[in-house]
Amino acid sequence: MQQSMQPSGRLTVSRALLFALLILAAQAAIEYAMGRLAICKCGYVKLWEGSVRSAGNSQHISDWYTFSHIIHGFIFYALARFVFPRSSVAFRFLVALFIEGAWEVFENTPFTIDRYRSTTIALDYYGDSILNSVMDSLSMAFGFLLAALLPVRVIVLAAMAMELFTGYWIRDNLTLNVIMLVHPFEQILAWQKAAG
Repeated sequence: MQQSMQPSGRLTVSRALLFALLILAAQAAIEYAMGRLAICKCGYVKLWEGSVRSAGNSQHISDWYTFSHIIHGFIFYALARFVFPRSSVAFRFLVALFIEGAWEVFENTPFTIDRYRSTTIALDYYGDSILNSVMDSLSMAFGFLLAALLPVRVIVLAAMAMELFTGYWIRDNLTLNVIMLVHPFEQILAWQKAAG
């Protein structure tokens, strides 16, 4: 996965950063227009929310699902490199950031929130704060940049480690989340709920 971070063509690093900021700003603005809260309704901001089953989950800077968004970055890097083999890393990065931002907006629609609440352990989930949503996109960006800089084997091992770590500690991870959103299994949900 190692490749020069220098963009080719007319997309300079400064332009790519400007476009990235515009994507993040658009994401935040759309979510604000949807009625999302800027920060946790508790009125304060935490660096880490460690309880999955609390009202603070998906409301602060980072939480257990931050690992999933880093893995999004790994996946988007690989997909963008496959789909746009002749494009610069900067262009691929912007495509990935746009997709992540679009997902974040969709994830915070009533349809997706209700889906989470009905098929996963997120029974009290009511969507992300704008802060958490933007940080999720930045976590994806971090994962994307790691994938661009580190060898493939390191990225694969890191993804596996994060999935196993979160799977063990909270009985949820990116893989289980996707499974439960697409086709829920009662056995998985029962196992997840059995955790204290």
